[in-house]
Amino acid sequence: MSRRELSEEEHELWRGIARSVKPLRKRAARAKDDAKVAKPEPVASPRTAKPVRTAKTVRPSPSPAKPPAPPPLAPLARREKQQLARGRAAIDARLDLHGMTQAQAHAALSRFLRRAQHEGAKFALVVTGKGMRSADAERGVLRRQVPHWLRLPELREVVLGFEEAHVAHGGEGALYVRLRKRRGET
Repeated sequence: MSRRELSEEEHELWRGIARSVKPLRKRAARAKDDAKVAKPEPVASPRTAKPVRTAKTVRPSPSPAKPPAPPPLAPLARREKQQLARGRAAIDARLDLHGMTQAQAHAALSRFLRRAQHEGAKFALVVTGKGMRSADAERGVLRRQVPHWLRLPELREVVLGFEEAHVAHGGEGALYVRLRKRRGET
């Protein structure tokens, strides 16, 4: 793209606009700026150009390293769920949370899943129960909370995925949990 030379009228128009603009920072002399606009400086060839050095170069500070995102959850494959329900795939570990408070159940679930993963378990069954049948009590607190806990980042390194269990294993009141392999295992 070729540049054309500005006419004297265009230079004067530009100087008028430049004088009317308020600079963000104060400058020592506006006359120098006007002189630079009037006379374009010759461009040095890339071989003879010297790098411009400033007194102080400000580099942005590196942002603190963010922890890696937890691995995503993946639902159990249809065939895996079928094999578990029919007894063709082994449930390596079982945990029954009946009668526990939320705090007790959360701690027990976390310990259980980490231990099962450490022992090389592939599938675990977590029984939450279906909840109390009385009208005034909240129904199935653990049944609602356990899936939320399994999605937490702290358990994502252990849990690969989970699904509601087959009726033979507790149905709505139980979950099949597929565990991740420990790091370093193949």
